[in-house]
Amino acid sequence: MFEEWRLKKGVPAYLQLKDYLKEMILEGVLTPGVKLPSTRELSRLAGVSRNTVILAYQYLEDDGLAETVRGRGTFVTKIATGRGAGVTLRWPELLTDCAVLATELDIEKKETRWQKGMISFKSIAPDPELFEAEEFKKAFLHRFALEGKKLLNYGYAQGYRDLLDYLRNYLKGKGVPMAGKDLLITNGFTEAFDITLTALTKPGARIICENPTHNTAIKIMRLHGLEITGVPMEEDGIDLKELEKALATGDAAAVFLVPSYHNPTGVVMSPEKRIALLKLLAAHRLPVIEDGFNEELRYSGSHVAPLAALAGRGNNLIYTGSFSKILFPGLRIGWILADQELISYLESIKRSRNIHTSFLDQAVLYEYLQSGRFERYLKNARRVYRERHKKAVELAAKYIPAKRIWGQGGLHVFIELPEDLNARQVLAESLKRNVIFMPGDIFFTDGGGHNTFRLGISRVKNDQMEEGFKIIGEVINRMKGR
Repeated sequence: MFEEWRLKKGVPAYLQLKDYLKEMILEGVLTPGVKLPSTRELSRLAGVSRNTVILAYQYLEDDGLAETVRGRGTFVTKIATGRGAGVTLRWPELLTDCAVLATELDIEKKETRWQKGMISFKSIAPDPELFEAEEFKKAFLHRFALEGKKLLNYGYAQGYRDLLDYLRNYLKGKGVPMAGKDLLITNGFTEAFDITLTALTKPGARIICENPTHNTAIKIMRLHGLEITGVPMEEDGIDLKELEKALATGDAAAVFLVPSYHNPTGVVMSPEKRIALLKLLAAHRLPVIEDGFNEELRYSGSHVAPLAALAGRGNNLIYTGSFSKILFPGLRIGWILADQELISYLESIKRSRNIHTSFLDQAVLYEYLQSGRFERYLKNARRVYRERHKKAVELAAKYIPAKRIWGQGGLHVFIELPEDLNARQVLAESLKRNVIFMPGDIFFTDGGGHNTFRLGISRVKNDQMEEGFKIIGEVINRMKGR
């Protein structure tokens, strides 16, 4: 019975023994009524102490799998372990259109995956080497010591109060007026955008956004059954003349915009264009959803206020934010700032779906933020990413024969090639030389972007960047020479 028994490091021996015996019982190897070995005998067979065996037996009793009869020993209880009348279903025939579409839009499954040894420009996640792991550990221990039992219980759908207060002051610091507004903590931007669309749009409704735009946003909009109208980008942001044409039909349900360090182009909308944009949108009385993507990664120039800070006392601006691209994306904490009345509805939608975002995560993040460590981390991260972005632009200009190199900052550069080149063909050839990047067509709302690609530079060193960009450039030059 113990031929395959092996103790593993890192897991208490009594739990391993309990799980091993439990598996034997559930698989029918140990049948109901069978007497288990005495604690002394099993201790010898398994190579563990008698106390370990006693604990294992106690846990089996707690699970209802064994019972101890005083003076006789421990026996397997009478439980149903046989196989019932199983049914094999054909899942593809039962799936909803939403499930099928989600799979089709899942770039993690559809796009080529990174493999060991590749130089990867796919990711725009922050560099984990910059994370202050020890400082975060201190924040965790301190906050847990203060209110650990509370944090392990249910929390509130709106969010952890201290974090909400911190974010209110944080947003005030960006110039955002808070009168009449409120916040909702979410599981990152993805949930924030999803529940906002749930509240404000119906299948078949039309939504206007930049073209190209955030791929995750495109996926969510399509899963909501929305008709997406993409408006072309200029070097200082969305093309206002084309936006005006898109608005002229009068049937749009909402507008979604990424005005700062736009994904994928890296464009920062100019202050003048932001004012003109808000004036244009105000005339059409539409909800405007702003994604505060990478706003903290301002590398040069003066502060550019988010649309939420420029929209005055109106209530049509819905601002979504997170620290995912600069701090700890694994925490999945984002937020929505909007009119109090709308936040009340969004809170109810969130509560109906997942009750609340992890209170433990929120509390530890708050502790880290309020301690002042975030400002120190951000100062260092800006310096590192500024240098990395500057180097990326220099190397791209040196090695990649691009029509245009887009962007003023962020964690990536966006490359536009001449129209006669196909970025997916460039990717296919680059993969043969162990270089991978993100093709640009996944960011376009209309099937365009065949000649574009995004190069994430947040997690690559300068020597890797130079080697990878040089290979991409050689591939393109070879294709141009055909």
